[in-house]
Amino acid sequence: MTEAVPEYKAALVFEAVDRESALDIMARLIEHRRNGTTDMVAEQRREPIAKYLDQGLWEREIAEIFRVVPLPVATSAELPRVGDFKAMRVVGREIVLVRAADGTVNAMLNVCRHRSMKVVPQGCGSARRFTCPYHSWTYDTDGRLTGVPGEETFGAVDREENSLVRLACDERAGIIFACLTPDLPMDLEAWLGDALPLLEQLGLEKCHHFSTRELAGPNWKVTVDGFLEGYHFSSLHPNTVALTNYSNMAAFDSYGPHMRHVFALKSIDRFLDAPRKEWEPAEALGLVYWIFPGMAIAGGWRERTVVSIMLPGDSWAESMTRQTVLLRHAPQSPEELLEAERTADWFYAAFRDEDYTAQTEVMNGLSSLAGKDMLIGRNEPGVQHVHETIDRLLRGESAHGDRLSSA
Repeated sequence: MTEAVPEYKAALVFEAVDRESALDIMARLIEHRRNGTTDMVAEQRREPIAKYLDQGLWEREIAEIFRVVPLPVATSAELPRVGDFKAMRVVGREIVLVRAADGTVNAMLNVCRHRSMKVVPQGCGSARRFTCPYHSWTYDTDGRLTGVPGEETFGAVDREENSLVRLACDERAGIIFACLTPDLPMDLEAWLGDALPLLEQLGLEKCHHFSTRELAGPNWKVTVDGFLEGYHFSSLHPNTVALTNYSNMAAFDSYGPHMRHVFALKSIDRFLDAPRKEWEPAEALGLVYWIFPGMAIAGGWRERTVVSIMLPGDSWAESMTRQTVLLRHAPQSPEELLEAERTADWFYAAFRDEDYTAQTEVMNGLSSLAGKDMLIGRNEPGVQHVHETIDRLLRGESAHGDRLSSA
């Protein structure tokens, strides 16, 4: 792929404290640029390849992680008005999100209580009620059963007992979270922890939703590994990402199970000899937040932000990514519309043609090394961190352990 890289445009005006924090990150990366270094952890990690291949382990990951933790499922910008909905399949569950009359978001299993038919077709729209296409049972946007045709012959139906099954759902920092297990409570502040104020600084809840596309991928752990390091930029993305980003040069910080990567853009070079007061972090740094277990927010300081929600599919071999482009404001001219379209096309093609093509080949090669270990480098702290978080959760421990120590 040789299409020109979309222009990076700064958008946020930093408050004094936020600016100093961003400048501190920039100082770390300027030193890395001068020294040809990157953030590292103390040791390499050996990850048994059998842990990628084990179907039973995959089933435990689904049951004990993805159907238990607060799962990022959409951005607030996708449901801007009362009655807006989004229906989708998430980790083997049919769900529907709806913006309720009070402005909150409801999450429900998108399954009719009569015959388990999917009520709302996959996609987005706006509605005041939902009608199952099989027998026309009708539900309101809170999931309450409001209509049963021919009830005098069907028999009386308890409306409360046969409403759509509700899921815990909450919204923070422009992100909608849901728990896929009914009746399981969700403490979103505790889950996001120290990452929450950093996410709130991005102002995603004020953004305009431009587009969302789906991209099928391979096994979720194979795919997530590719999201969490910049070591591959120069080799896998020579004509795309590597045109603007230095390879193997990043600042890494973890916040419980979540993390932040800040990659050095090549534009950082023009600030190497400039005084700190003249630095512009949004022009020199590639900011990516990772919300465990499957959300990447890229470019949050800029005019266009790409949010990728990557979650397992219905089987061990599948994952599904929903890639959303958010804009600070709706396009105001044909030129702005074209630039937004170029951004969406560029990111989608880079993931599809480069990242996911490579990761599919990785998955195809795993079984040939089934008895070996995968070596994860000191310069891949994010990959190490996500595997350690998975291990902690499967051991029944809190995901909010100590940070990996930097060396």
